[in-house]
Order: sequence, then structure tokens, then C-alpha cells
Amino acid sequence: MQIGPVKLPNPVIAAPMAGVTDRAFRIIAREQGCGLAVTEMVSDLALIYANPRTYRMLDFRGETSPLSVQIFGSNPETMGRAAAIVVERGADIVDINMGCPTPKIVKNGEGSALMRDPALAGKIVEAVVQAVPGVPVTVKMRKGWDEQSVNAVALARTVEAAGASAVTVHGRTRNQFYSGKADWDIIRQVKEALRIPVIGNGDIWAPRDAARMLEETGCDGIMVGRAAMGNPWIFRDIVHFLQTGEELPPPTPEERIGIAIRHLELMVESKGEQVAVFEMRKHAAWYTKGIRGAARIRETINKSQSKKEIEDILKSLLA
Repeated sequence: MQIGPVKLPNPVIAAPMAGVTDRAFRIIAREQGCGLAVTEMVSDLALIYANPRTYRMLDFRGETSPLSVQIFGSNPETMGRAAAIVVERGADIVDINMGCPTPKIVKNGEGSALMRDPALAGKIVEAVVQAVPGVPVTVKMRKGWDEQSVNAVALARTVEAAGASAVTVHGRTRNQFYSGKADWDIIRQVKEALRIPVIGNGDIWAPRDAARMLEETGCDGIMVGRAAMGNPWIFRDIVHFLQTGEELPPPTPEERIGIAIRHLELMVESKGEQVAVFEMRKHAAWYTKGIRGAARIRETINKSQSKKEIEDILKSLLA
């Protein structure tokens, strides 16, 4: 798969997820075979004002190219400036968020609120494309704001005309958030309407889902979100299935605990022990889901104060 001049090793992409897809997650996802991992969304204004926490989110040490950074905002001029900053810091692709449904983002006219203003959305894409010549600009959107305003096809045409190199379509409306079933037919409609690559997103929980989405929609790539939380092996499994038609055995408890500990180590390296220990709690719950005794130790993990404590608790599941 190719996005502008950037070639991906395969069409399996890790979705941007706030509070999840940090450097540690991205490194592990790439090690497990995904062709591209997108950062958590970063604010255009926070970038312009050099917010220290936001700049820490652009820590790409140890990551392999290509790198995609997702930015959000609602002002063409500041979005262009933000794009230039992330490219200067190493981004190979700039992704524009037009799909985030959370109220605090939407109330500022950002995220999926942009689907209600296609003209502004087009101006933002134009400004970003002009600010980063030669760097592909992509857009992540939803089916529409609600079922009465399904406009993914029209918006996709607008951003393509404005210079976008690819679009990702999540087959849910903003009002659905993450509930209900993703509409894959809207992904097919967008694919049929555009010349640029289209990436499908929504309800890919297993390798067969990925294969079915590619077949049913004709999309060029697939994006995996929530199914990868605590399960980075899904990228390896999807890539293998698409190449061979074979399903790989699930990871053993030993593999799961091993990667969980590696995830923690990478987080400590990036963020320091105190922040990493706090943020690892949710990841530990995801990694250990279904392992015998895991429910019992989750409360203990949530009270942990050190890296060693979490490591010891995780290892105890294998005893």
C-alpha cells in the first residue's frame, strides 16, 4: 500500500487512540507487524505554544519509519503551522482528525464537528498540504454526524480535491460514538467515489474481519483500534492471514506477560516511572484478560507504586 510517496510494508494500520497509542504502544505494534502506527491526536495550539506534555508525545526514539502524526484543530492557519512542526520533528505523514466524537473536542468545532462544515474541512486540508509540501496529508473521518446527515462520501470528495493523499472512514456516526455496528457499506461508497487510497475502520476484531472488510468494501487498507488494546498480536495475525489464509495460534500467557512487561519498560523509558506505573494499569488489565487469576490481581496492580511491583504481580500469574 502507498500513501502519496510513502510506501507501507502492508495495509494493516494501528488506529490513533487517545491515551493508548503512545510511543511504547507504537513500537510494539510495529514489532508485531503493523504497516503503520498513528500517534495519539495532538492539538494544533498546544504544538504552536510548545506545550511540554504535547512535545513529549512526539518522542519517536526507537521507532521505524513511516511515522504518522495525527493533529486536531479547527483553524486552517494554525493547523498548517502545527503540521510543519510535526514534520520538522520527524513525521512522514500528517493525519487530520475529523472523527473524534468526544464532547470536549466537538464543542470547540474540532474532530467530528468538522463533518458539519465541509467547506472549513476543505480549507484545513488545503492549508496543511501547502504547509508541508511533499509530505502526504491524510484525513480520518466518520460516516457522518448522525444518521440524518451521512456525508462521508461528499466530505471525502472535498478533502481529496483539497489535496489529501488518503482518507480513513470509521463506519459509525459521531452520535454512535463506539456503540452499535459499523457500517462497512459507507466505506465501499467512499472507495468507489475516490481516486486516492481509502482505509476502512470499525469492527475489525479478528483476521477474518480484516479480510472480509477488504473484500466487501474494496478498500486499500484496514485500521485496527480497540481490538489491539492488550492484543498487539492482532497485527501479526491479520498480516499472516491476509498473506496465507492461515490463522495463527493465540499468544501464550507467557508471551502476553512478557510483552506487558516490555510495554511497561518502554513507558518508563518515555515518561518516567511514576507516570508509567499509573498509565500501565489499564494496559495490564487488557494484557491479562482471560488469564487465570487475572481478575484477582487487577486491584493490586491498581494500587502499585513502582515498576517492580507491577512486574512481580504480572509474573505471579505464571507461577
